[in-house]
Amino acid sequence: MFELVKSGGWLMLPLLFSSVVAMAIIFERLWTLRPSHVTPEETLPQLWQWIKTNTLDSDKVVELREASPLGEVLAAGITTARNGRDIMKESIEEQAGHVVHELERYLSALGTIAAIAPLMGLLGTVIGMIDVFSALMSQGAGNPGVLAGGIAKALITTATGLTIAIPALMFHRYFVRRIDALVVNMEQEAIKLVEVMQGERNMDDALAGDSL
Repeated sequence: MFELVKSGGWLMLPLLFSSVVAMAIIFERLWTLRPSHVTPEETLPQLWQWIKTNTLDSDKVVELREASPLGEVLAAGITTARNGRDIMKESIEEQAGHVVHELERYLSALGTIAAIAPLMGLLGTVIGMIDVFSALMSQGAGNPGVLAGGIAKALITTATGLTIAIPALMFHRYFVRRIDALVVNMEQEAIKLVEVMQGERNMDDALAGDSL
């Protein structure tokens, strides 16, 4: 491995650093964006139970807010439910914006790595070819070792850049799709809460919808 890195030249260092950062982001987001963490299935049934038994107090709201991102959104709506439907919806939308921002954390960095890794590999290719032509000018075509070293540097950095960029791009798009799905789920649950709290929907209907 060390010889491979050495053969690729100094550009292998930022490429390897980029790969470590990309792997760290991927594992962190895989753990953080679990549906069981963002939108736990037990959140809504528990909330409906509190509302139905009239035991929803400030302590329960704090518990709900700290339980999950979905709980944060729902808690924002509950605290403003007495101010009317419009204020309640605005509060939910504002909190949802903060939640989505947190869900998208590090995705910009992952996308940047996916974009620049091939460019760094291409730069390594250019530098390697410059070394090849410099060797040809100074020593002629009779030294295959020098020529092979320059070509190897070009090929190694290019391959490394693509090896980093391809999975980084795939996971970036996967995380974007997952966040979209989680946001849609949170929006649906928030709409149910608004309708129930504002008397526009029967609680039993909401419970039946959650059990489907």
